[in-house]
Amino acid sequence: MKNIFSSCQKLVYPLCLWVGWLLIALPSPAQTGKTVLQYTLSMPEAAAHLFHVELHCEGLDKDTLLFKLPNWMPGYYQLMGYAKNLSTLSAKKKNGENIPVTPVNENSWRVILPKNTAFNLSYDVKAAKQFVANSFIDSSHAYIVPPSMFLYINGWIRTPVSLRVMVPAQWNRIATGLQPVAGKQNEFTAADFDILYDCPLLIGDLEELPSFTIKGIPHRFIGYKMGEFDRALFMSNLKKTVEAGIQIMGDIPYKQYTFIGIGPGRGGIEHLNNTTVSFDGRELNTDNGMNRMMNFLAHEYFHHYNVKRIRPLELGPFDYDRENRTNLLWVSEGLSVYYEYLIVKRAGLINQQTLLNNFANSITAFENDPGRLYQSLSQASYETWSDGPFGRQGQEGDRSISYYDKGPAVGMLLDFAIRHASSNKKSLDDVMRYLYGHYYKDLQRGFTDAEFQEACEMIAGIPLNGFFEYIYTTKELDYPAYLSYAGLKIMIDSDTQTGKRKITLQPIGNPDAGQVAILQSWLGE
Repeated sequence: MKNIFSSCQKLVYPLCLWVGWLLIALPSPAQTGKTVLQYTLSMPEAAAHLFHVELHCEGLDKDTLLFKLPNWMPGYYQLMGYAKNLSTLSAKKKNGENIPVTPVNENSWRVILPKNTAFNLSYDVKAAKQFVANSFIDSSHAYIVPPSMFLYINGWIRTPVSLRVMVPAQWNRIATGLQPVAGKQNEFTAADFDILYDCPLLIGDLEELPSFTIKGIPHRFIGYKMGEFDRALFMSNLKKTVEAGIQIMGDIPYKQYTFIGIGPGRGGIEHLNNTTVSFDGRELNTDNGMNRMMNFLAHEYFHHYNVKRIRPLELGPFDYDRENRTNLLWVSEGLSVYYEYLIVKRAGLINQQTLLNNFANSITAFENDPGRLYQSLSQASYETWSDGPFGRQGQEGDRSISYYDKGPAVGMLLDFAIRHASSNKKSLDDVMRYLYGHYYKDLQRGFTDAEFQEACEMIAGIPLNGFFEYIYTTKELDYPAYLSYAGLKIMIDSDTQTGKRKITLQPIGNPDAGQVAILQSWLGE
């Protein structure tokens, strides 16, 4: 699909796709009529960090409606308290008559009126904190995180919804994954609220870098305040990175993909056909800076497979009111770190030693974390809502870990275990492809803890109960045993002043043919 340009604005609309599990739940009878939910988003007080939202409702065959604002956004597993930024909520009938709006709890409001009454809801949203999981607006640009902005009606979350954006005249472009309305400027549709909430918007004076295609599918990078850097080199490296990610899975499930750079900052959030990432091109002017950025983008890109489509059963359909706890974020996040390291190596952007250093850094962080003696990898996944994604940092008596550190280490050892057991005929790549084909494509659902282990055992051809103790207990990882399968060894040095350990990974001398074969296939050589 090519860009769509209007006479006065350049608009970029990557197509927002259905994900399999969204097709499972059938609409309730109340959702099968001619229900109309139309949002209008305007920014009359951008400098004051305020959005204004209007919601037009028709055809709601119920006399008591409960409007709710999500408490979190998929991809960032923390309760965000978005409702505290919402104010001036009011409702009116078409004739201007006021309708009472009653607060129910911190993120819910009740409206009572006759069935099928058309009415408008309006409210303001304060958006003053710049972060990838928060909406933000100032006089130069706007970033919209839909779960923080758009109320849904309890019982109507699977209803189609439309959005019209009133763009300030000085801003030239919208980047989003929402589907544009044919013949309408700045209007979009979503098949339901799950799709709406999966499609952020970046609006302002944006720059688009030269796009590339892979198997006829366009891939774009669009951003705000991107800085000075070698744009051609960056996009060349990004294309190699995306190609290496696609090669692992062997399938491209979207019509086009867009990287959306929201400006300097920290963090990225994955979506079905795009990712929003903090981005400052000035960091790309060194080899280390370029490598870090490619790791980061490889991670967020691989998420469109791993968590958006290959997902734990608990992560969809979502409950936007409360924590969606799962033991399997070590798969969704930890294995995405594992694959980010491999992707940049297989893309030819780093050498073998840099890859080993990446894994050694993760192992060093984990092995120096006192929480490793108290919290398992599955527990770290489940408790991320209270501990945070990196564990409880810098606190006395730290008894938590980060699945971002232990996850890639366990992923590497699991991959070597599968390769060794199968005489290098199978790998963790085959596990991921099986999960993608069987659970996402065929069954159109997520997988359970037991089903993930069963998939690994089926691919390896052996029981892996002993290995999975590394996931469900605090059992010490046997690095030497598993690394030896690929002809690698672990070296541990201690800092005499701090007592902390420094880990390095190195090839062994005189590996046998089996070890060489596993290492080379793992490296993509």
